[in-house]
Amino acid sequence: MPIKLYKPTTPGLRKTSVVVYSDLAKKPQGPRSKFLSKAKSGGRNHHGHITVRHIGGGARKKIRLIDGKRTKFDIPAKVASIEYDPNRSAFIALLFYRDGAKDYIIAPADVRVGDQVISSKGKVEIKPGFRTIIKNIPVGTIVHDIELSPGKGGQIVRGAGSYATMTAVEGGYGIVKLPSGEVRKIDENCMVTIGQVSNVDHFNVRIGKAGRKRLMGIRPAVRGKAMNPVDHPHGGGEGRNPIGLKYPKTPWGKHALGVKTRKKNKLSNKFIIKRRK
Repeated sequence: MPIKLYKPTTPGLRKTSVVVYSDLAKKPQGPRSKFLSKAKSGGRNHHGHITVRHIGGGARKKIRLIDGKRTKFDIPAKVASIEYDPNRSAFIALLFYRDGAKDYIIAPADVRVGDQVISSKGKVEIKPGFRTIIKNIPVGTIVHDIELSPGKGGQIVRGAGSYATMTAVEGGYGIVKLPSGEVRKIDENCMVTIGQVSNVDHFNVRIGKAGRKRLMGIRPAVRGKAMNPVDHPHGGGEGRNPIGLKYPKTPWGKHALGVKTRKKNKLSNKFIIKRRK
């Protein structure tokens, strides 16, 4: 979808851009059972301690229940509407199945209202929105919403505009190149959806002003070097000073950049053929 730029009538609008939603449904079309209210956490755990900083406020929104498994095999479904979802960067598609069921899925980029899609463990047409197991996918096909364990439901490659590429199927595994550049093996019986995720222009959007971030539920972040030494390792000094350290630190004194956080003995390491860039 195209990106809309505003006339610079205010300092905030000068930098702001948005995705044009004219092709989407004006209101949610799904049944009420597919919507869920969820309380905001403010970044706090069950003890009331902040465990994730810079979270709070934001516009009220309802969770859309997405069918990540698509287990209604070999039953054709019609795309009834393409809708905005406030909980993710991608759009969502409402499917009307032939047996009367209704479900939301993550909308592929080239799927339009009125198209038919299907989920099957057998071979399917290589068309956007069709879902099947990895061993049925030809080499070079782009896919998204990938399972990591058979039957668990899609877990990776679900963000707006993202896709992975099938590079081989051998030895009971599909070899997939992920958006990060990582190449890894995935069980050939895992399900994937053909095509690229919708809202391809999402990465071109400029937030433009602080108020828009607040509506997203993101609170301000203060630089460590603007604090006092008691509050942050970067703090202190007269006037403007560098951080005075060989490397940046977190507020708790640990390395902030370039630190490997993946466990060396993680069980899934054996499936990674090439690490991400």
